[in-house]
Amino acid sequence: MEKAFFIDLTRCTACRGCQVACKQWHKLPAEKTRNFGSHQNPADLSVHTYKLVRFKEHVTNGQVEWLFFPEQCRHCMLAPCKEVSDEYDESAIIRDEETQAVLFTDRLQKLGEDEKQEIRDACPYDIPRFDPETGIMAKCDMCVDRVHAGLLPACVQVCPTNAMHFGDREDMIELAKETLAKVKKTYPQAQLVDEEDVNVIYLTQTDPAKYHEYMMADAGAFIPKGITRKTLFAKLLSPAKKLV
Repeated sequence: MEKAFFIDLTRCTACRGCQVACKQWHKLPAEKTRNFGSHQNPADLSVHTYKLVRFKEHVTNGQVEWLFFPEQCRHCMLAPCKEVSDEYDESAIIRDEETQAVLFTDRLQKLGEDEKQEIRDACPYDIPRFDPETGIMAKCDMCVDRVHAGLLPACVQVCPTNAMHFGDREDMIELAKETLAKVKKTYPQAQLVDEEDVNVIYLTQTDPAKYHEYMMADAGAFIPKGITRKTLFAKLLSPAKKLV
């Protein structure tokens, strides 16, 4: 059964528990950081930071408005990164049959730097990160090992404000729409972001662009350059590859 996250940003307090839990579960090392004028830390995603709580401060009608965005891979239903990587090696990026999570494999790490950059450039959310020194390319894996064991992803498990939810996609879509209807009473500009295209569905209280420039995909972003619609639909209708 296809799985999905629903993340209600109106409830996020930027405690960064999700960010820490992700690092702990994946045994990712700490990063040397510096003060760059924001409470956000580190400054960006990396091969050692799969989940990052972004901070944005806006002044609206004389009032300071804090917007928090726990960013991660969206596990796109038609993933441009996979469509590009398939041109080089169909085993480089796979879909887990049970969850439909988009997963990077060891075969991806063997591709050249130019190929990895092309894969990174295909992502409409600017998510995959590549370390040219080690050759490693990495991102969120939906904690697929935990999910297979009947557990919640680490980030969802630790969220203290009930901002993060995870389950069958149909249930998450229903919850997202119900929550949006309630939230709009307080935040009339609230909306769901790209809910038809991704398996990480965010609910924003205002214009998504205020949170981050890559919060929402550009129109047509799910059709990578050089890939025909015929090829895309053929791939979309083919059986999902098993996690090996």
